[in-house]
Amino acid sequence: MKVILLNGSPRANGCTHAALDEIAATLNAEGVSSEILQAGNKPVRDCIACGGCVGKGKCVFDDDIANELIEKIKTADGLIVGTPVYYAHPTGRVLSVLDRAFYAGKAFFMHKPAAAIVCARRGGTAASFDVLNKYFTITQMPVVSSTYWNMIYGNTPQEIKRDEEGLQTMRNLAKNMAWLIKCVQAGKDSGITPPQTEKSARTNFIR
Repeated sequence: MKVILLNGSPRANGCTHAALDEIAATLNAEGVSSEILQAGNKPVRDCIACGGCVGKGKCVFDDDIANELIEKIKTADGLIVGTPVYYAHPTGRVLSVLDRAFYAGKAFFMHKPAAAIVCARRGGTAASFDVLNKYFTITQMPVVSSTYWNMIYGNTPQEIKRDEEGLQTMRNLAKNMAWLIKCVQAGKDSGITPPQTEKSARTNFIR
């Protein structure tokens, strides 16, 4: 069993990475492997609504990590997305990656447990947390919770490691993720399959 940890920060070893490291260590202790996928500090393409990905399962732009994330999630059992908070919202790069990966590769994300974590010096965590969770809920991904909202505070990785409640929240989140993906696997082993999705109804409010 494996969980992909997407680090949406441009800093490979910053605060978000410190939080994801805590999660990775706990997942490992629970018998679940993990891989941190770094968004990096190079330019990331935004979705241009070209429709070129339809039926292909990948984005037409192949010069950043969006397609890599799609490939990784194909064989993974769960997803955790982490972001620092800039101007009270997630980083633009993580949103651009998720927009394209979820649109082009939606089928590979469906029904896999997911969670978001957010790191901040002080404010904007609740709004950022809400934004990331919407990717999961529109894709039928069970959202994994913890003993507090998945937030951790600090201006440096060293400060992150001093947020005892935040670190505890990360560990409990990891334990819940490990438990849920094991439950999903047990269901598959028993012949329980994901529900069939109704797709035909669309309501337009302006006519």
